Amino acid sequence: MPTDTRRIGGPEESFSPLAYTPTDSTKTLMMSSNGIRNDGRKCEDLRKMFIKTGVVSQARGSAYIEQRETKIICSVYGPREVVRKEEFSMKGQLTCEFKYATFSCSYRRQHQQDSEEKDFSVQLLEALEPAVCLHKFPKAQVNIFVEVLQNDGSALAASITCASMALADAGIEVYDLVIGCSMKIHEDKVLTDPTVNEEYDSQNSKELNHGSITIGFMPSLNQISAITSKGEIQIDFLKRVSI
Repeated sequence: MPTDTRRIGGPEESFSPLAYTPTDSTKTLMMSSNGIRNDGRKCEDLRKMFIKTGVVSQARGSAYIEQRETKIICSVYGPREVVRKEEFSMKGQLTCEFKYATFSCSYRRQHQQDSEEKDFSVQLLEALEPAVCLHKFPKAQVNIFVEVLQNDGSALAASITCASMALADAGIEVYDLVIGCSMKIHEDKVLTDPTVNEEYDSQNSKELNHGSITIGFMPSLNQISAITSKGEIQIDFLKRVSI
């Protein structure tokens, strides 16, 4: 009987490898009783960071960032002429595209942008646009492409930092570099630079204050370029933790 040599000879049924991953009951909690998180950090500690620029030879500018298991690469192209007449502007234009690689998360991502990725693209643009000297390249646009190679939390914050470094590597004039930072509110505690487990742990939390905050900060100007929040956080609590 002839066989189809182009068909992958795999089993008829398949199961996620996560189903066979051993679970540790001690890691179901976000932190221990002495205030130490699962990865050994205190609430205010950041993960170690590695940044390198000029990693994509075909791009005008590029950058790569690692925050432990979160790994992101960014490419910048342009300034290039605006093709469509309806998008013409005397000021320069900035476009951002945020995308998870199909293998970056615990489940397979799609090739097309989903709603979360489109939302992050808008937030990334809002964080970077105030820092770029758009009047320096009139009638042109700069395209920023961010791809998450591995996601272990704080992907948007790391993308803001990575894209800002890529803009500097491309020689695009900016008022200041934008640094991204994320915080997770959990049981009236603020966890800086949360991991992916910490980000999604309290989605069904019954605590009064629970959620996450991501900001884009320009250190030289001492200004916030963008801020976004998710969850339920009282204004009084937010003022208290920001002092």
